[in-house]
This record gives sequence, C-alpha cells and structure tokens, in this order.
Amino acid sequence: MRARTFSIFGLLVCLFPVGAMFAQEGHPLKGSWIGDWGPNPNDRNQVTVVMDWDGKQITGVLNPGPGAIPILKASLEPKGWLVHFEADAKNAAGRTVHYIVDGHIENLGLYNRSIVGTWSHDNVKGDFKITRQ
Repeated sequence: MRARTFSIFGLLVCLFPVGAMFAQEGHPLKGSWIGDWGPNPNDRNQVTVVMDWDGKQITGVLNPGPGAIPILKASLEPKGWLVHFEADAKNAAGRTVHYIVDGHIENLGLYNRSIVGTWSHDNVKGDFKITRQ
C-alpha cells in the first residue's frame, strides 16, 4: 500500500510540468518584451516594451523606468496576429517624436514568442524584433 501511494505521488510529480506547459498564459501581448530596432544592421537601438491587457484594451510603456514612454494606443488583429502601437517621446531638443510600430507575432504558441516588423518615426524607418521574456 505504501509503495502504491509513493508510485502515485511520483507519477503526479512527473505529470505536473506537462500540465503547466499547456496552461493558458493570458493575452498574447501581455508581458515584458526585449529586443532592438533600427534602420540598418549597424544602427540598432535597444528597447524594452511592457504590455498589459485589462480585458478591454492593451496598455503599456516603452523602456520602463524614470523616462518611460507610455503607449498611446495599441491593437492586436487576431487574423494574422498583427500588432500595432504608437507612442510619443521627447528628443534631446524637446521636440515630440511620434513612434509607429507595426508587426506580427511569431511562434505564438511558445512562451518566448517574438514580434517582428517595422518601427518608424519622423523620416526614419527600420525593422525591429522583440521577444517576450
């Protein structure tokens, strides 16, 4: 009887990680994303994006901390898993820079999925890739 109880306990312990792998993670954009963007392979800018879903809208910030840039509007189109968000920041001269980011989610079923696409502001357009952490 004791051996049977121990065997059942061992089986449950082994199956727990399998169940956790199939657990839902919430909204596909929710979480912290880290990566870079830039106009070419030699001119890259590191970026951290934190997004949340409150049941109605996507909110978040770029580069969280004292100089965080709030996301003004964001959307996700499930058909094609297309992502769009915009943010305004001030440059060194104090002028407003409007960022427009469009991409799509890659590896949606994986925890460390990525968003890949274009990142633009003013007359500068480049590519970006951010991966969920």
